[in-house]
Amino acid sequence: MGQGIDFESFYRALRDIGTSVYSDASVSSVLETVVKKSSEVLKAKGVLIRILNLKTHHLELGAAYGLSDQYLSRGPVLSEKVITDLCRQNKLILTRDILNDPCIQYPKEARAEGIRMILDAPIIFNNDLLGMLRFFFTESREFSEEELNFIILIAERGASVIQKIQLIEKQQSQYDQLALQTEKLSALGRMAAGIAHEINNPLAGILLFSTNMLKKVPQESPFREGLEIIIQETVRCKTIIRELLEFSRESKPQMNLTNLNVLIEKVTHILENEFLLRHIHLEKSLMTEIPDLLLDENQIEQILLNLLLNALQAIEEQGIITIRTAVAADRTCIKCEIQDTGIGIPPEDLSKIFEPFFSTKAKGTGLGLAVSYGIIHKHHGHVYVSSKPGEGTVFSLEFPVP
Repeated sequence: MGQGIDFESFYRALRDIGTSVYSDASVSSVLETVVKKSSEVLKAKGVLIRILNLKTHHLELGAAYGLSDQYLSRGPVLSEKVITDLCRQNKLILTRDILNDPCIQYPKEARAEGIRMILDAPIIFNNDLLGMLRFFFTESREFSEEELNFIILIAERGASVIQKIQLIEKQQSQYDQLALQTEKLSALGRMAAGIAHEINNPLAGILLFSTNMLKKVPQESPFREGLEIIIQETVRCKTIIRELLEFSRESKPQMNLTNLNVLIEKVTHILENEFLLRHIHLEKSLMTEIPDLLLDENQIEQILLNLLLNALQAIEEQGIITIRTAVAADRTCIKCEIQDTGIGIPPEDLSKIFEPFFSTKAKGTGLGLAVSYGIIHKHHGHVYVSSKPGEGTVFSLEFPVP
């Protein structure tokens, strides 16, 4: 039978482990608390926690107590059988014959350490194996129901700690990616600002002389088509340079109290002919009496113009573009939605549309949305997009109410 359990030690250990899990202590110190307290309560020679590395599928050492460095230095548990057994059985695994059991990877070293019995407890969260808790004993023994329940509770606490580790690693990975992306964008901005003016001057000369030559070339001349292509492509290059400069510009928005509905009316009036020529119906649902916002009028007009032009180009034939404004329920921001019934955006492209130079258009520069994103960010706003291929796209803008 089991040796019984000192309930005072039992609850004290659970309290200490629980406190450390939800404290600001480092992950390593929490794991050390888990193995130390559980070893003391069960009177084990030692305890270790191994964490499943999702990339290598190895059970790597997270923390250990009561074991020599020589034994621990043997490395991670590589045996697929250990992992598959833990996953399949989802229960405590007791090993009394450590020399002949295939789950024990280093039996001779364990024997030399004075170990005669090993108990493995899987650490599982939402049916996913996160790691294992291994108890080492110097003699074979039985366990009481209270002791087994204690081990299960300790494994559950271990799951909380490992979840914390994985969350930290995920956040660190996201931070590293963000830092790398920020550095790339910063380098791109410096490059753009440095070369744009140098390129703009010769482009202006090419455009000037080619335009003058076109005026002098007869309509039937074979050179006319070539000159028109030169002018067209030069204008395209100047557009790209202008957008690069806008993208790299670090100037702060010139904020003034402005009514968003007024800007929308102004931009839609500019595009009135485009809607008529393409046989696209524009629907406006603008909330009356919305509060004024601190906006840079020119920059917000640029965003609205870009999004409406994108919507026009996304509709291959007749369709509808809807633009709405509303005040958020908590009245902290004004929302503006631009919705189209166009071809939509493939799911694999949604996460890339705000990246510089990413474009699905044959002649797109891939800077329009990147510039728009930067402007909204400088206004302390947010932009969201949702889309379904064949059904259309919705861009949602949010601007804080001053």
